[in-house]
Amino acid sequence: MELIVVNDGSTDGSGAVLDDYSAQDRRLRVIHQNNRGLTRSLIKGCAEATGEYLARQDAGGDASLPTRLNVQASFLDANPEAVMTSCGTRFIGPAGEVLYDISQAGEELQRGLQSLTLNGLRGPSSHGSTMFRASAYRKVGGYRAEFPVAQDLDLWIRLSEVGKCLATPDVLYQLILAKGSISHLRRFEQIERTKVIFACAQRRRVGADETGVLRQMTSSRRPLLLPNQGLAEARFHYFIASVLRKKNPTRAARYYMEAIRSWTLYPKAWVGLGMCAVAKLVQARNPE
Repeated sequence: MELIVVNDGSTDGSGAVLDDYSAQDRRLRVIHQNNRGLTRSLIKGCAEATGEYLARQDAGGDASLPTRLNVQASFLDANPEAVMTSCGTRFIGPAGEVLYDISQAGEELQRGLQSLTLNGLRGPSSHGSTMFRASAYRKVGGYRAEFPVAQDLDLWIRLSEVGKCLATPDVLYQLILAKGSISHLRRFEQIERTKVIFACAQRRRVGADETGVLRQMTSSRRPLLLPNQGLAEARFHYFIASVLRKKNPTRAARYYMEAIRSWTLYPKAWVGLGMCAVAKLVQARNPE
């Protein structure tokens, strides 16, 4: 096994820490580069890999549970028709709250990746939940620099066109939801890129060339409409609060308040805050 870490232009001393670990463990290889962004870092890391299987591990506090790599490698060993597998993911709130689990089983993943509509698409539970064959990765062209976001979806759909993508239901990956994540700050851009991914897939599946679609995307000068940061943060806190409202109304109320602080005129947060107050009154009158 090898662990490849791409230090993408960090300025906080992480590079030196990684070098210290690398000196103690030959399995760890550190690649230092000027900041080039997530997709190009993924391309670089996968290009350096020498193993039969490739697995992604996100930074920022996300964690692969102890058996993840062994379980997924064994699954691919036992299922030679599979080009990729994914496990279940547990989603954790900003303060460490367990929010929910997402998992799939068997060919549910393959079917979800064959759909080319936003409503029908069902990809892996998270980017970090996947493991795929290096040979299949190279066969389809790997991650593509044309996609600074949604690069994972672009890869998964292409993998599903050359073999089976099979899921296992065990929760073996843990992901922390953070308001500064790409999915939080660049949601609109992800949706726009997803439409391009669908257009490319539609052309490939009828034997047509996708080059024109990619060229049009990369040459487009139309500015992306980025969301107001305060409103985006309000929506993030509101989502966390909505997940927690029934099982922990006190904690949910704090997130509703964070949403209101981020964007005062966010009516759904005010409504949610009121619902939490009612829930706490009911609990006080009917203690267990």
